[in-house]
Amino acid sequence: MNRRECLAFLGMIAALPVPVLAQQPNAARRLGVLSVTAADDAIGQTRSMVLVKALAGHGLKERDNLKIDWRSGGGDRARIAQLADELIALRPDVLLAVGTPSVEELRQRTTTIPIVFAVVTDPVSQGFVENLAHPGGNVTGFTDYDGPLAGKWLEMLTQVTPKVSRVVVVYNPATAPFAPLMLRTIEDAARTLQVAVEPAPVHDAASIAALGLRKDGGLLVLPDFFTMANRGGLLAAIAQARVPAVFWSRTFVEEGGLMSYSTDSAEQLRRAADYIDRILKGARPADLPVQNPTKFELAVNLKAARECGVTLHPGLIALANDVIE
Repeated sequence: MNRRECLAFLGMIAALPVPVLAQQPNAARRLGVLSVTAADDAIGQTRSMVLVKALAGHGLKERDNLKIDWRSGGGDRARIAQLADELIALRPDVLLAVGTPSVEELRQRTTTIPIVFAVVTDPVSQGFVENLAHPGGNVTGFTDYDGPLAGKWLEMLTQVTPKVSRVVVVYNPATAPFAPLMLRTIEDAARTLQVAVEPAPVHDAASIAALGLRKDGGLLVLPDFFTMANRGGLLAAIAQARVPAVFWSRTFVEEGGLMSYSTDSAEQLRRAADYIDRILKGARPADLPVQNPTKFELAVNLKAARECGVTLHPGLIALANDVIE
């Protein structure tokens, strides 16, 4: 190739649109991940490992052809907002939002960068997508909740002896804006189950410690990354009061809680990796339907039952996917 031909070739490359250059096969793609959990939290670390492995299954390997920018908010809404700014400034090819606050903050900042979410409740009512089948816009993903789930949590507390007649429902309004949806389901179920329900919003460690837990009562903890981030104090308050409690994640049960009925969040991360891969190959979020959970798991902790002086119904134990002795 002579000098004139070389210059013409270089000019042709310079004239190519930026997106064409960015999408060459050997070019590394960029993924921004915003999670509401803390970076050193066990559940957050597990989810990160699941995601990396799932992406590798699609040929997307960190430090090879994929750059992942990790950001973790630790349950702090102001911190999550700050981290969302950081990620948008990096101009990633796609964003992964883990948890409702992450989606809220990212979608306020971009209508063009594709956003895939996981572990999110009721994205339609929260305005994240137009509907499940046709999300519209730049957001799609995987939910962690279906309608009857909250009623099942309450029903589980009726499978405890001595009988629970009053249930305190714990959540943080700032990090669980979907709580009213779940409370309506719980209150409907309470009328049938003849249980009194008392909403108990919490905002900090002091309000957790001040929960009014009575011996004839039980506790129901709604999906909320504030309660996950503050689970140590919450579990300590429950243990001191010696009341039965049901949780939205098996992590609580593994760390001393009584029982949980939950979706499989690891499976949601695996499925999110598939959507990330499809978007990087050209799919539009608007054309990828939002998917509800397909896997659920029941966990019970018999040691916790003994410590709070209750007995679980044998049928409930028989249905459990995981029984901690």
